[in-house]
Amino acid sequence: MILAIMIGILLAGGLLCWAATRWNIAVAKWIALLAVLLDLVIAINLWLQHSAASLTGSNVWFINYQANWIPSFGISFHLALDGLSLVLLLLTFFLGALGVLCSWNEIKERTGFYYFNLLWTLAGITGVFVALDLFLFYFFWEVMLVPMFFLIGIWGDTNRRYAAYKFFIFTQAGGLLMLISILALYFINGAQTGTYSYDYFSLLNTKLEPATATLIMSGFLIAFVIKLPMIPFHSWLPDAHSEAPTAGSLILAGLLLKTGAYGIIRFVLPLFPEASAAISWWALLFGVIGIVYGAMLAFAQTDIKRLIAYTSVSHMGFVLVGIFAFREMAMQGVVMQMVTHGISTGALFVLAGMLKERLHTRDIGRMGGLWTSMPAMGGVALLFTMASLGLPLLGSFIAEFLILMGTFPVNPPLTIIATLGLVFSALYSLRLMQKVFLGPVTTEIPMKDLSVREIIVMGAFTVTIVLLGIYPQPVIDMAATVINNLVVRR
Repeated sequence: MILAIMIGILLAGGLLCWAATRWNIAVAKWIALLAVLLDLVIAINLWLQHSAASLTGSNVWFINYQANWIPSFGISFHLALDGLSLVLLLLTFFLGALGVLCSWNEIKERTGFYYFNLLWTLAGITGVFVALDLFLFYFFWEVMLVPMFFLIGIWGDTNRRYAAYKFFIFTQAGGLLMLISILALYFINGAQTGTYSYDYFSLLNTKLEPATATLIMSGFLIAFVIKLPMIPFHSWLPDAHSEAPTAGSLILAGLLLKTGAYGIIRFVLPLFPEASAAISWWALLFGVIGIVYGAMLAFAQTDIKRLIAYTSVSHMGFVLVGIFAFREMAMQGVVMQMVTHGISTGALFVLAGMLKERLHTRDIGRMGGLWTSMPAMGGVALLFTMASLGLPLLGSFIAEFLILMGTFPVNPPLTIIATLGLVFSALYSLRLMQKVFLGPVTTEIPMKDLSVREIIVMGAFTVTIVLLGIYPQPVIDMAATVINNLVVRR
């Protein structure tokens, strides 16, 4: 029951944080940090235990726990862990711990309730990555939505309510479509087998007419591409990112977007193989449009957080292209992109939060020449802008190279256009550095460089992105069996 325990630690930790602020705010902060670090240690231990098993491919599922929950409706408490889930769990707790540290001095009001929402969001994300009962999956999908709505709506910036409602409406609309598709699959499978069940392995055997499969798949796919996000369902993202507190932006970029990609890999492709193959060209097209259009929009921004948000639209376009290429190399790149994007873009959002805290503005037109007074922050910012544009020896280069190499045999014209996204990413990344850290000094406010806490946070990001760039093999090996089975099944 280790997976249930990991979720329980976050849920209990959130409640304790909320209660502890009645006596001491500092206690709530430490409870939140310890809860996430405990789960991080458990995830690292699971990685060490199962790294050898991931290479042999003898068993896809490292942990598979199932217990009856509401048996009269075919609902079970089914949690399972494979290589892909484990990679994403490790990313979840790593970014979660850094999110708590980012919030240490930033959040000054309703501190306990803030950490409650932060930990419950992480619990919902954890549940999404391990739930294999579709009713349970939908439950966790909603669990991660509500506390994130509060994080944006209460602790966000000036237009936080608008951004929070927009995020909620987009995600909830997609979630309701997914619920309808889950129910349709449930009833069709029950009519065929005589046993009504939401279990993933039972629903895999459902026989569907092509038109029915396409219709049901659409509900799942729309929910997942909204969260990814894919053009034209992306408009909630820049508003939510720019208004969210620093940790909220970190969790949104690093983790919530990945639940959309995970959902496509885990549910859409295996449950609807023929229907997903039928729409693959359109998915590649919209992915390429997202790559180029997102990069162009990023270049046009003057708000630093909106600029970084639009880079996520561009980077997630690579993920969509890699998934629907249906090639092992491209899928390896997708897994790497999910991890490296979470780290590089998450680090940029943390840096944006640090600048906002010091300058009280997000307008890059009011910044400039900051390297003079903050050389350490400037150096870290340079590293992560280079990571974002895909510089070799940093993790994002490996990810995007594998995706493009894997996709080229499938559709050379679209792959060539997607490659232009790398050129555009250099433009917006270099513009970001030029406007913020180089050029003439535009502010007379005395600037403090990175504090010890900020050095710890950015140091963790830096070590991870460099290690992934130099030695990505452990991540590729961990997800290898899952990817191989997915590609072979086609």
